[in-house]
This record gives sequence, structure tokens and C-alpha cells, in this order.
Amino acid sequence: MAATPRGADPDVPAPRGQQRPVEGQPDVTQGGMGVGGTGQGAVEFPMNAGVTSLVTGAAGFVGSHLCERLLGAGHRVIGVDIFTDYYPRALKEANLTSLRRAPGFRFLEADLRRVELEPLLGEADYVFHQAGQPGVRSSWGKDFDLYLDCNVRATQRLLETARTVGRMRCLVHASSSSVYGETGDLPLREDSPTRPYSPYGVTKLAAEHLCSLYHANYGLPTVSLRYFTVYGPRQRPDMGFHKFIRAALEDRPITVYGDGEQTRDFTFVTDAAEANCLAASSGAVGQVFNIGGGSRGSVNEVLATLEEILGRPIRRDRRPPQPGDVRHTWADTRRARDILGFAPRVSLREGLTHEVEWLREQIGSQ
Repeated sequence: MAATPRGADPDVPAPRGQQRPVEGQPDVTQGGMGVGGTGQGAVEFPMNAGVTSLVTGAAGFVGSHLCERLLGAGHRVIGVDIFTDYYPRALKEANLTSLRRAPGFRFLEADLRRVELEPLLGEADYVFHQAGQPGVRSSWGKDFDLYLDCNVRATQRLLETARTVGRMRCLVHASSSSVYGETGDLPLREDSPTRPYSPYGVTKLAAEHLCSLYHANYGLPTVSLRYFTVYGPRQRPDMGFHKFIRAALEDRPITVYGDGEQTRDFTFVTDAAEANCLAASSGAVGQVFNIGGGSRGSVNEVLATLEEILGRPIRRDRRPPQPGDVRHTWADTRRARDILGFAPRVSLREGLTHEVEWLREQIGSQ
């Protein structure tokens, strides 16, 4: 196991191990990490009595996995979600199914832009801010106000309240690789130029800056994680892999924007959840970190892998490139490795297999 970084907090789940090929199941149980489960290669952690974590966006894709990870480590977890209509509420309710049965979990349906935050932050030792309005393509036009409200103003309210309450040990903010924009400076480092290519990216960068400002001016312990294309079970229905796999399972053509040679650095959801735990425990406040899965590939390569997993060809429907979609992403994760001990464990093929199995089960139950 990686050595605990200097200044690490003993109450936050420790790292699960160094990067290695994974041959068995990752920490996934019915599409999640299994409340209290450890999974292959995981470390058994002692119960952390008295520690409370607040997870915003708890009913979402990454948020629900993170809640399970924290509960499995003995934390009490307060989950908050507003159930925006970006995708069907029933899907988010399904993400909460195992959590609602778990001892130590409490859920609050609330809007971070309006709810009284003092009581929540007064209980929280750690805050994992996963909430926000997602989506590059839908951030243009009249919906931009919603992105400003959810990604910038809600974050500012959370930070301002945390500053005045004064209990919190660390706030981990979920940012995005979209802050970098279109660039040929690859792989992307944390000090690479940030020139967002979409309104969504602008709001995520603004939220990052707020976290940095509150740290610099008030000493608020914040960390921002720039996620690179997170995928896996419970992935939102608007995201590429979910759409690809569902269309293939239903024998429909897959829509491919552009020539399919655009690349992404794909990150399995349990690796993203683990990065949050590492960031909170590292003592590396005031910093930003790239969180990438080390599984960079093109859309065409992903479709070829899916054909192998499914054992049949996939039809393509080629369309023009979409505004705001960058050509390539590729994360340099050396800083996260060296400071946080971050080491992604799930390969692209294995992760895709698990998402296929999850979606097959979802479709079969409809």
C-alpha cells in the first residue's frame, strides 16, 4: 500500500493500493461499490467513529458511488441532491436504493442555492462537492443561467458558509477536464493553460477559482479534482458510453460525431471515488489535481472494444462534430500519483464490461 502522505488525515479512507493490472471484479456490486464491501485488493479500514461526510450530488453518478465508499469506511454520510430534470428522477432514485438501506446514511432533498447550509456544514467534517449542472453541449444558449447558478453560485454559497461555520477539515470539489479546452499541449498538466471551449467549462473553472480564492484568503482547506471522462455503472444517459452501449444492446445504430478519431482519457467511476478519499486525507489543500484513468483511446477504438465484448458488429451513424467538443484529452496524473498516492486500478476493457453488464440488467428489468 502507498505510504500515507505527510499531513494525511487518519479519519479518511486510505488508498487502496498501487496501480496494477486488475484481473477480477473491481469494487462493484450491482453496478456500485457495495456498501461496506471491500472488493478484490481493497484494504479493510477501521470504523471512524464520529466522522461525518457531506456529499452533494449524492444521487448522481459519481456521488452515489462515493457515498458507498465512505460508508464502507465507517463514515456517517449526509447526502444532498436536488433531482434536477437533466435526466429522469427515477434513475437517480435507483442510485440511492442501497444507500437508503444503509446504517449511517441520511438523505436530504434540497437546493444548494437556497437551503440553509449552516446546519449541514455544522455537522460535516468533510465535504465532497459533487453537485453541479453537467453537460457541454447543453450549456449553450438560454440554459447558461442554470449553469451559472448550479456550478458557480451554489459553490460560492457552500464556500462562504464553510468559512463562517469553521468545522470542516477539507472540501473536495469535483471539477472537470473541460477547463483546459481545445489544446495541443498534451498530456495536460495542472499548470497547462486553461482556456475552456464551452460555457460548461467556463463555469467549472470559475468554481475552481472560487475554491482557490477561499483557500488563499481565508485558509479554507479546499482541493479541486479535474475529472477526465468518468464512466461505469450508473453513468448518466446523456454520456457517450451509456448511449453507445444502450444503442448496441437494442440493436440501434450508434451516433458518432466527427470521424471518431477524437480521443479521451477514460476514468472508471470507482477510481474517481477513490481519488476523492485520497484528496481529503492528503493534507494537500489549495491544490488542483488531474484525475484520469490512464486508459486513453479514440471513439473508434472504444467501439471496436465494445464489438469484442458484445460479440457482434455495431452500426455507426456519422454526424458532424458538435460545438464545444474538444478533439483530444489526455491527463498527466503524476501530481496526483506523487502527492495523493492516486493509482487507477480498472482498465478500459474491464470497465466497459461492467458498464455493459449493468446496462444489460437495466434494460432487462424495464
